[in-house]
Amino acid sequence: MIRLNADTPNDVLQDVKVGDMVTDTFSKTGIVESIETDDDGLYKIYTFHLVTGRTITVKR
Repeated sequence: MIRLNADTPNDVLQDVKVGDMVTDTFSKTGIVESIETDDDGLYKIYTFHLVTGRTITVKR
């Protein structure tokens, strides 16, 4: 299981793929259904959509 939070290294965030089991260490745990990345100029934003319908967002 991969822990996703503000302390997760960039290389780990980039290596997450659909089907991986992830958690935010609080209440969101599940299998990744889709991944979105966005760059707003200041942060790179990773959005992981889980099969449970929940979403984990990490700004780096």
